[in-house]
Amino acid sequence: MSTHMDEQEIHTSVQNYYGRILKSKQDLQTSACCPTTAPPAYVREVLPLIHPQIRERSYGCGSPIPPAVEDCTVLDLGCGTGQDVYVLAKLAGPSGRVIGVDMTPEQLAVARQHMEHHRAAFGYDRSNVELVHGYIEDLAGCGIRDESVDVVVSNCVLNLAPDKSLVFGEIFRVLKPGGELYFSDVFADRRLPQEWLSDARLVGECLAGALYLEDFRRLLATQGCQDARFVSISDFTIANDEIQQQVGNTRFYSATVRAFKLPLEDRCEDYGQVAVYLGTIPGYPHAFALDDHHLFVTGKPLLVCGNTADMISGSRYARHFGITGDKSRHFGLFDCSTPRSGMAQGAVPSSGCC
Repeated sequence: MSTHMDEQEIHTSVQNYYGRILKSKQDLQTSACCPTTAPPAYVREVLPLIHPQIRERSYGCGSPIPPAVEDCTVLDLGCGTGQDVYVLAKLAGPSGRVIGVDMTPEQLAVARQHMEHHRAAFGYDRSNVELVHGYIEDLAGCGIRDESVDVVVSNCVLNLAPDKSLVFGEIFRVLKPGGELYFSDVFADRRLPQEWLSDARLVGECLAGALYLEDFRRLLATQGCQDARFVSISDFTIANDEIQQQVGNTRFYSATVRAFKLPLEDRCEDYGQVAVYLGTIPGYPHAFALDDHHLFVTGKPLLVCGNTADMISGSRYARHFGITGDKSRHFGLFDCSTPRSGMAQGAVPSSGCC
């Protein structure tokens, strides 16, 4: 008889870990669910307005809150007690809308308890937040329609989903054309043993369900996303000796990823296009990093591949850039493999723009 947990057992295990075992960040046994970098300034400015109980029970591994979300509909997958939801609610403004989905009643109860606190703190006439109890594999069951969302975010949750193909299928179903997926999560340098999914601690600490980097690339390709970008990626150590002994030589990475619902090519192609950043994205007056190897300095022309040009011109970032050139003439492959000057090197080599 198989000792592997089925999908419902994994869901129950995660609900128990985050709903009953973890009471604060101090209960975490690894740094997998802890941010490795400071959030951007526009997020730091909002954090003091977030209720302390919510901040204490935030277990994300990054700050997957992209800029320029004013007036957008934003969906947070696995919103937990709601820290990112409420930060996004402030950034989206009273005309924006933020939907948080989570399957753990105890966490949602905390988020709901403080909804009025944040409405008042933000000075809104009514809350722009909707909190839904449900599964991220079934966003239709949560009432989220096709092509109704501008931005999907998630903070160290997708690794917890037993069927990731369903999750990514739902993400690209609900995103509008040109919409953005922006998430932080844990990845691995190899495929992990299935039996790890039977260990509630390895699952709850965001290790057992970590996607192998190459399988992640392949999975997105099946959803029509040919070019996802790492905004940042770094490996981390596991301070717990017992857990380190369990995982052996496996390397884990904390990464933030950006992807768009756009018909992109599977390689970076050169069409002689040039992009100029106008310096108008809120919080980024001097430069904007699209990913870990495209740093746009305000006013400085940068030769870009066709996919990068399409990401800029086909998304909500279009009004912040000027693009010269089209795809009428092709010059072969574009070398997107080398990080631009001034950008941090990634922890793993990349192929093309991925």
